[in-house]
Amino acid sequence: MPTRAVPYLKIVVHILCLLPALYLWHVYSSGALALMADPVNYITHFTGNWALWILLTDLAITPVRRLNSGLAWLIRFRRMVGLYACFYATLHLMTYVFLFSGYDVPTALAGLRAGHLLEPWNQFRIIWPTMVDDVEKRRFIQVGLLAWLILLSLAVTSPQRIMRAMGGKNWQRLHRLIYVAGIAAVVHYIWLVKTGVRTPYKYAVMLAVLLLARVAYSLWKRWKKPGTAPVQKVAA
Repeated sequence: MPTRAVPYLKIVVHILCLLPALYLWHVYSSGALALMADPVNYITHFTGNWALWILLTDLAITPVRRLNSGLAWLIRFRRMVGLYACFYATLHLMTYVFLFSGYDVPTALAGLRAGHLLEPWNQFRIIWPTMVDDVEKRRFIQVGLLAWLILLSLAVTSPQRIMRAMGGKNWQRLHRLIYVAGIAAVVHYIWLVKTGVRTPYKYAVMLAVLLLARVAYSLWKRWKKPGTAPVQKVAA
């Protein structure tokens, strides 16, 4: 792909990645969300599903580009797509914190309007014991939080200057944790839903294919790597 086309394609990728968030805002602003039986549950699943889809898309970039040398330009989009995965995962977490855990958003906003700048923090302190209890009791929250923390650490360390400061090898070791984040995210979904719901397993299959592709490529590289040539004795 010509280098000059990459900036335009990045704009397209930005738009595509923002479409789910824009759609969610439309559902909210149009009043359709308020008419749903369980709006909070809808937002929770919507943001979680898109976080998973985009994360899997990010994981698929490297295997796809390895199929053909002409697809090497795809690597330029991996960081961007990964940041959007973190963005939707953060929205997913915020849904739990501000809508599901009992955080009093109206009181926090009213406090801000009245000049009480610490009111949002006070409301957070109120729900903190409940959130800690949830994390301790529910395994799906634990692995979900692990996935988010990994994605956050990868997002924070994604700029080039941080990569240079860390060193290329250390940076690569850290960013390989994206596979751990993918596994944790899928397990989070499987443990979250009721027994018999098969939706999470399609993500598990896609993730398994991507992981197997990585393993297969590593084995192929090792097999293709030339061995040490045998030392031949020179006759005297």
